[in-house]
Amino acid sequence: MLTIALYIAFGSIALAIIFCALRLLRGPDPADRVLAFDTLYINTIALLIVLDIHQSTSLFFEAALLIAMIGFVATVALARYLARGNLGE
Repeated sequence: MLTIALYIAFGSIALAIIFCALRLLRGPDPADRVLAFDTLYINTIALLIVLDIHQSTSLFFEAALLIAMIGFVATVALARYLARGNLGE
């Protein structure tokens, strides 16, 4: 039963990643692209966590934590750049 739920989760997350990648490439304005990037790295984290559950290891959990930290910093930097036009102060 758990394997069926994991396969459904893999498919759902993969579909969400595809939709986010399309929005990232075709976004009408830069703010939509930043939101798509933010959602894309969150979906990547979810995919790694589901893969970690499927393989019963903790290696992917550590990778998910690293992606979360880097993704947060990147999203804040992009939002600040869009709001002010520069990163430094």
